[in-house]
Amino acid sequence: MSNATTELRRFLTITGQRFKNGQSAPEMFSPAVDKAWHDLLGTPDYEALCLESAGRPIRHVANNGHGPIAWVTAYEEAYGPLPAIWFTDVDGNVDQAAIARYRESGIVVAEWDCGPAGGDGDIAPDQPEIARR
Repeated sequence: MSNATTELRRFLTITGQRFKNGQSAPEMFSPAVDKAWHDLLGTPDYEALCLESAGRPIRHVANNGHGPIAWVTAYEEAYGPLPAIWFTDVDGNVDQAAIARYRESGIVVAEWDCGPAGGDGDIAPDQPEIARR
């Protein structure tokens, strides 16, 4: 399993926890992890991964935004500091400035253009479905 796929599994676990707690969907800010997500979408492996990690189907939807990443603390409590893959583009280039800011402050401020939504129309109240990717 690739680093990006491992991180997608962790992201989906956090997604399931946030939805269960009535929290907003976590922001997908990593192009590298998002690519792993796109590669698995629509496959039986993805369905199994969602059920295993999030306990429910998770859809991928357009969701543009910019700001602090709300789920970093939950990630760190479960898995430790975010690894470099979260700051890596689809070509494998690490944003050294962004990872340095995170390591210094513990805060991630980023842009995103997609995120998760619950399956079967079960969407967190503040996450209207905009479009399926």
